[in-house]
Amino acid sequence: MVGQLGHPRPVSVRPELLTEADAGELLTLQRAAYLSEARAHDNFELPPLVEPLESVRAALTDPVLPVWGIRAGSRLIATVRVRVNGDVGEIGRLAVAPDRQGAGLGTALLLAAEELAPPVVTRFRLFTGERSAEPLRLYAKLGYRETHRSPEADYELIHLEKPRERAPAAIR
Repeated sequence: MVGQLGHPRPVSVRPELLTEADAGELLTLQRAAYLSEARAHDNFELPPLVEPLESVRAALTDPVLPVWGIRAGSRLIATVRVRVNGDVGEIGRLAVAPDRQGAGLGTALLLAAEELAPPVVTRFRLFTGERSAEPLRLYAKLGYRETHRSPEADYELIHLEKPRERAPAAIR
């Protein structure tokens, strides 16, 4: 039965704009979601894991950094940030609850965030670690292409970009 232990609650893929009141839940989701990335890169000092609550609160009140989330009932299960920097939408902190990964929530949220970005945004940029196999597959599938790499600890960060006109319509 839906809502019982082991059966996921129904999900609306239409994201909501998160507020300062969501800071604690957002930080919890972010930390849980990024543990697999930390393991893959043998780096438990990733910014999403060590970001303090006050920084999350500040992000949630920053007018140029909308933070979107998807809920299953009242539970926050996916989130993404999109900082507008000139004509670029900088995608960051895309996170899906570990027990909900692989169900298309990351795809739905990323596409919705692209659609919801202000019209001034003509391209999107993001980065991830070179050992992030699933995120790299997702980004390639959605039209992101590698622009360059930069060193980080004992691995590289892969920087990707995509023009807005290549952005498919958000899943409804």
